[in-house]
Amino acid sequence: MTTETNRSAPAPSPPEPAAGSPAAPHRLILPVVLAGVFITTLDFFIVNVAIPSMQSDLGASSAAIEWVVAGFGLAYGVGLITGGRLGDLYGRRRMFLLGLALFTVASLLCGVAQSGDFLVFSRVLQGLAAAMLAPQVLALLSTVFTGAARLKVFVGYGLAMGLAAVFGQLIGGLLIEADIAGWGWRSCFLVNLPLCLIIIGMTLKLVPESRAEGRPKLDFAGVALITLALVALVLPLIEGREHGWPAWTWISFGAFAVVLAVFVVVERSIAARGGSPLVNMSMFGDRAFVVGLACQLVFWMGQASFFLVLALYMQVGRGLTALQAGLLFAAIGAGFLYTSMNASKFAAKLGRQVLAVGAVLMFVGLIVIGVTVGRLGTDGNMAWLIPGLVIDGAGMGLAVAPLASTVLTRVNPQYAGAASGVLTTGLQIGNSIGVAVIGVIFYNALGDAPVASSYPHAFNMGIVFLVAVAVALALLVQALPRTNDGK
Repeated sequence: MTTETNRSAPAPSPPEPAAGSPAAPHRLILPVVLAGVFITTLDFFIVNVAIPSMQSDLGASSAAIEWVVAGFGLAYGVGLITGGRLGDLYGRRRMFLLGLALFTVASLLCGVAQSGDFLVFSRVLQGLAAAMLAPQVLALLSTVFTGAARLKVFVGYGLAMGLAAVFGQLIGGLLIEADIAGWGWRSCFLVNLPLCLIIIGMTLKLVPESRAEGRPKLDFAGVALITLALVALVLPLIEGREHGWPAWTWISFGAFAVVLAVFVVVERSIAARGGSPLVNMSMFGDRAFVVGLACQLVFWMGQASFFLVLALYMQVGRGLTALQAGLLFAAIGAGFLYTSMNASKFAAKLGRQVLAVGAVLMFVGLIVIGVTVGRLGTDGNMAWLIPGLVIDGAGMGLAVAPLASTVLTRVNPQYAGAASGVLTTGLQIGNSIGVAVIGVIFYNALGDAPVASSYPHAFNMGIVFLVAVAVALALLVQALPRTNDGK
């Protein structure tokens, strides 16, 4: 049987660690750097359970509370590519540390906020810090670890990100329930302070510096264009449904396409002149990178959107507290933990099809969840959801780590920061698109005067979209190039 091989040139060996750094990676480098992606992902999800308390305590308007979530997501999604390139140019460890320091300050400001407007400002600052920090995680690990160790790194990355997403609601519920020092919802932000300070100290001691070779300059035109393009895309995705998709949202989508096209032309021109583009378009000549990036976007379209409608069904439709809902979310975590911790073994046997198997498991889990919710209605025992949640979580675990591996293993380490920024931007945009689409489906099914009995039907309409996402992922995986052993 003939096999299709990836004809892209193999990536050169990663550069040697910076002078004065250990020759072999310290065993604590991985958990220290992964702690950065854990806290930034956690802060994206944990805030949802604190929203009712925030609004009551601060007397904030509904618009301000919406922007507590949207401001973080917008700043985070828009800044990722630039953040990744800054790491390439000025040092990935340096930008990781600057991002952590800014994230610490922003978390403190969130925790002491006395008004809705100040909290929104602090959350935007927190999002910018996360955009500075997050792309450095994969870039640092890609240049420090090589060979078989790198695959374990990607598994760890997926595990950290997935755990933060899956257990965010449970952790938030526990913190609010514990009411440490009377902080209430503020503890969801203030808990970051000691964690960030520990990570900063460990990073200074253990993590070597890395950056792109030579003395490239920052592409200011590229930064301005990609920032404008991403604002034009992400802002209407966040705000469109809430405002009934007015004309400006569609104008904004059109502007995104135009500005993105100009960005591509400018970046190609800079590269042709021997300059340093913000995003080297040669990366997009690698089929594995392009298809893997598409898989990343599609996969994450089904994550934040699923957590959103599940939380609404549990807490509004069924009246569960944040802690009770978080405990049910732990069932997803159980399945996720098992498969993500064994993902490297599954990937070694199945190759690219490990992603398809993950998608199939999510498909099965979502069908089981949908049928169960249909039977439970508004008064059945919620424990019946656990089997479907475990299966769905197992599918997520099989997909997260191999996705990162598929995209980054063939990328030249010189562009590791920019590639990581593009990859994480795909994640954020996927989340935004998924939430926007499922929001339209869910709230249209709920109706203008929702009652508890409307939620099971609305939830299951959302499940239809999520099942379609799982099918799309399984099909898209087939476009990934095979390796030399035919996998």
